[in-house]
Amino acid sequence: MKNTKIPLDMLFFDADRKLLSVQHDVQPCTADPCPPYSSGAPARYVLELNAGQSKKLGVAPGDEMTIHR
Repeated sequence: MKNTKIPLDMLFFDADRKLLSVQHDVQPCTADPCPPYSSGAPARYVLELNAGQSKKLGVAPGDEMTIHR
């Protein structure tokens, strides 16, 4: 979160693109070093959204991320 100017939601996904956990409203880092944020389990992907967006979308652990090409 270093050098990030806005609060974010961090969505952690496993290798099968299943949502493991969400860190809501993560504030910009003001310390050095910045605090770590855990997925709670091994994660392969992190999707960062504007804070509050994950609640608006209604995402929950177990949801699958779909990538359209």
